[in-house]
Amino acid sequence: MKLLKAIAESLRGEHRDYTAGSLHQAIVLLSVPMVLEMAMESLFVVVDIFWVARLGERAVSAVGITEAMYAIVFAAAMGLSAAATATVARRIGEKNPEAASHAGAQAIILGVIVSLAFAIPGYIYGTELLAWMSGSAGLAAYGGSFTKIMLAGTPGVVLLFLNNAIFRGAGNATIAMHALWLANICNMILDPLFIFGWGPVPAMGVTGAAVATVTGRSVGALYGFWRLYEGRGELRLRLSHFSWDVPLMKQLFGIAAPAGFQYLVPTASWLGLMRIVAVFGGAATAGYTIAIRIIVFVLLPAWGLSNAAATLVGQNLGAKQPERAEKSVLACGFYNMTFLMTVSVGLILFAEPLVHVFTQEEAVVKVAVECLRILSYGYGFYAWGMVLIQAFNGAGDTRIPTIVNFGCYWLFQLPLAYAWANWWGGGTAGVFWAVPMAELLLAVVAYTLFRRGAWKNTVV
Repeated sequence: MKLLKAIAESLRGEHRDYTAGSLHQAIVLLSVPMVLEMAMESLFVVVDIFWVARLGERAVSAVGITEAMYAIVFAAAMGLSAAATATVARRIGEKNPEAASHAGAQAIILGVIVSLAFAIPGYIYGTELLAWMSGSAGLAAYGGSFTKIMLAGTPGVVLLFLNNAIFRGAGNATIAMHALWLANICNMILDPLFIFGWGPVPAMGVTGAAVATVTGRSVGALYGFWRLYEGRGELRLRLSHFSWDVPLMKQLFGIAAPAGFQYLVPTASWLGLMRIVAVFGGAATAGYTIAIRIIVFVLLPAWGLSNAAATLVGQNLGAKQPERAEKSVLACGFYNMTFLMTVSVGLILFAEPLVHVFTQEEAVVKVAVECLRILSYGYGFYAWGMVLIQAFNGAGDTRIPTIVNFGCYWLFQLPLAYAWANWWGGGTAGVFWAVPMAELLLAVVAYTLFRRGAWKNTVV
């Protein structure tokens, strides 16, 4: 009964002091809406590919390659989000909501600047980028408009992520959850409508998926702005908070830049893996794309627990309680490992029927099933790795996770995947086996550095 009461309280979005009281209850109150928020984010991934797969292998490949490029956009969004969460959480922990609101507004200014830097050239050169990544002029001609619209919609993505990060830093994850619910409802309605057409709405094919996704995310971002301005919780943004604050902007950028590179490293690693897999043909690329969409769907809720760890670290460090911050991370890590190991068993057992939901092409199914099963063996390690990395970010120490990611993904995973696939004759399986090996290494290194405790002294 106590657990159900705590869950109901978390979904109502009531303000709570996470620096006092039961730590396990604090984790539940924070993580439930964050897990549901990430579940909504994962629906974007699955709904798009569910409908696009009906258009055939060529459409799936165009979406998969564009998503691989979009990893850079997500890296920028996540870097800014890490800076916003760490700074806002620290000010909330210090019981200074006015400073937290000001920090949130400055982060939004940075978000607008960064997103436009991606959106404008992305729209202009989208077709050329798809041609370069795919090595196919025909695929670029077919899917170029999808790529251009997705990149042009960068502001909606960045600001949705950023607004939600501000809410999470303030401990109000319920609003972030609502924003993604709204964005997903729009996307689920618009996806089949724009892809296949209905009544006066023309069928736009794969381009319609981009229009639906960009529209949905933009609606979610606008909802977040409204809630920030309305200010029923700890935060209430006003025009005065948007006055240019150079020292704070530098501080935020100092956290966001390495954090953005930190997220770019693993996402660019997935881009590199896509390039290695693409050598084995269109079916391999399509199978890898479908498998990754399923994996993202099941992994994103686990990021909810990781985000809870970041908020608890930031707020408790602000309240001068570093030991409570450390205990919260260890508890989140254990819960996350339990969840993802359960997921891994399910994916190993039911990989084939899951893939058949998206495609019946046997060559594609074979690669996707192989990918799902092999990657599942590393989920226990991945669970700890994501929580520990977010703990460093919540403390405002984005340098250590960046170094760890760089070493584990670029210096270890990519060379291993290439060698295993090509030199040692592993093919696509060799690419996939490199992933759990890298996750094991990352978990061990991150845990060792976390236990040393230098993150407790980070100044934000």
